Amino acid sequence: MAVNVRDRRRAESVAESIGERALAVHGDVAALGVPEDIVRRTLDRFGRVDILVNNAAMARPTRFPELSADEWRETLEVNLTAPFVFTKAVLPTMRAQNYGRIINVSSSAGRMVSTLGGAHYTASKAGLLGLTRAAAKELGKFGITVNAICPGMIDTELTHEHASPDLLERLAASYPVPRLGTSLEVADLICFAASEAAGYITGAAFDINGGDLMM
Repeated sequence: MAVNVRDRRRAESVAESIGERALAVHGDVAALGVPEDIVRRTLDRFGRVDILVNNAAMARPTRFPELSADEWRETLEVNLTAPFVFTKAVLPTMRAQNYGRIINVSSSAGRMVSTLGGAHYTASKAGLLGLTRAAAKELGKFGITVNAICPGMIDTELTHEHASPDLLERLAASYPVPRLGTSLEVADLICFAASEAAGYITGAAFDINGGDLMM
């Protein structure tokens, strides 16, 4: 398993916590050439890439009147362009294997509109769902499935950066399942999408939001 985090020390710490079979591959996924370098280093270590999880995200709360074109572009680079470039980077090896699982982590924002993030976050996550469907349509003949995960309000560092505990408590209380989701629950759904049990599922978007999308 190759683990990417922008910061080298954090990437190494996460890899160490997983065990000796994990490889730390730090780098900014929005930077030119970084996704290709990460894939190359992964292939050098493991010889193949079976599963790609595009999970990097930028979720700033800037409201529309204050939102600059530069911040818009930066968000789309991380949330949408990087998954496209990573998919392109793993395509040759997955085609050669006639096997691959690509999972894009979108958001409930891609289904409706973000509660905490700005218009750029919502647009990028909606775009990621479009990329998922288009890639699934074209890559299935190569044995590659492409699916998306759409988490709602999950109890993560990113969520707590943009909302007070009181606000999160009020939001959670309004959901049919009245709590925040956990990162482990999202990880379990990702594992399903990457498993053999999901071999005939492609172009799908799996919602995990405690029922928030219904409200």
